[in-house]
Amino acid sequence: MTEKYVIAIDQGTTSTRCIVFDRRGQLVSLAQQEHKQHFPKPGWVEHDAMEIWRNVERLAPRVLRRAGIELSQVAALGIANQRETTVIWDRLTGVPVGRAIIWQDTRTDALVHALASSPTAADISDISGLPFATYFSGPRLRWMLDHTPGLRSRAERGEVLCGTMETWLIWNLTGRRRHATDVTNASRTMLLDIRSLDWSPEACEFFGIPRAMLPEVQASVGDFGTATEAFPGVRIGAALGDQQAALFGQTCFNPGEAKCTYGTGSFLLLNTGTELVRSEHGLLTTVAYQIDGEPAAYALEGSIAITGSLVQWFRDQLELISSAPEIETLARTVADNGGCYIVPAFSGLYAPHWRSEARGVIVGLTSYITKGHLARAVLEATAWQTREVVDAMNTDSGLTLTTLRTDGGMTADNLLMQMIADVLDVPVVRPLAVETVSLGAAYAAGLAVGYWPDLDGLRQNWHIAGQWLPTMNPTTRQTEYTNWRRAVERTFDWIQPT
Repeated sequence: MTEKYVIAIDQGTTSTRCIVFDRRGQLVSLAQQEHKQHFPKPGWVEHDAMEIWRNVERLAPRVLRRAGIELSQVAALGIANQRETTVIWDRLTGVPVGRAIIWQDTRTDALVHALASSPTAADISDISGLPFATYFSGPRLRWMLDHTPGLRSRAERGEVLCGTMETWLIWNLTGRRRHATDVTNASRTMLLDIRSLDWSPEACEFFGIPRAMLPEVQASVGDFGTATEAFPGVRIGAALGDQQAALFGQTCFNPGEAKCTYGTGSFLLLNTGTELVRSEHGLLTTVAYQIDGEPAAYALEGSIAITGSLVQWFRDQLELISSAPEIETLARTVADNGGCYIVPAFSGLYAPHWRSEARGVIVGLTSYITKGHLARAVLEATAWQTREVVDAMNTDSGLTLTTLRTDGGMTADNLLMQMIADVLDVPVVRPLAVETVSLGAAYAAGLAVGYWPDLDGLRQNWHIAGQWLPTMNPTTRQTEYTNWRRAVERTFDWIQPT
């Protein structure tokens, strides 16, 4: 019998990857292609959606060749994508009307501020589960319709379509036949009714988004059509936003199970099951995943803007290290932070504060401080930001985190993992499979076609590669946390309204 495999397309912020996985959830082959980052104005960040699609076309034969398999051996295809990144394209030609505006872009700041002042703004947050922020897709769509001549009338006539990156890829993979999104990506737009899991007429009217341009909303695990391009003949069985894909890849299927992905930013998701938990402490209520024919699973999410990018800043801007891994070595040259704290509010603070006017600070500087202390403060910033989010999650959910599953590039830093265990006072574990975003997309797609029988079958593939247990003195933990929170307060109100 010919062995079958599952392929994941991981469409990320800086690159697109195609990965082949086998039945044990092990990586067989990988092909990756970076795409250009466009910064036309301060605070504006864009991608060329056509470049990304062409990269997928190039990667498809490459990843099959590296795996040594034929297309006929691919059982299913799953997609994980950078969330909130938004593109509009012509329905007939398939050509984008402009570059995609990505999740880091802040051009909608004034628009979001104005919309949030509306008398009905609270109703929209209740419907969508999201606060008003530049982070989400709905305000971007409104901005594009307002600032592209003639686009709104074209949208109202149904001549243009929109979507996040999984929708763009599904449209192209299926030969421009399927215009679809999944519930996880749709839940990041501010346009989805998070209870009914369909587009909200009230939210669409509030943002001025014509319903005709929006994709069909489907379960994350199901049927998104059969590819005719790149992977012709292969069924597209799943689509999930990247952080929800990581939750799925970490097999966090039970309420109370949580994962944190440590990358450029960090994203901590707690599965709350079929219960929709409203946050009163600055977290996002989001859809974790939905299997076709079953109720959706929900999650609380804490989004941290700056973690890995703080290490990059330490390397590239301050030039105190020459490579990211060196920060662990440098931080180990000292026993503590020497009283120094770094709060990386480079573009405001995300969860649980949501303070767009905040800016970064370094506090506690004395002549005693060395670059070793600064390195330690950089790593501790990620740990303490994680603690703030976990405290909010425990309070909102009524659940108590007992273990944190981690993934992402920063988990290679063993000192950081120990710091996180210390400040949370719970074990931190790193799985054997490091590509959890891609693996989650593959798991979901394989589940859709019966390649894996059920969720229990996926759990059997999960294995621990590393574990860190808390060792910090409780008094020290509380003192350091108090100091961190005092440092955070000093970032507030730095940017004054004009």
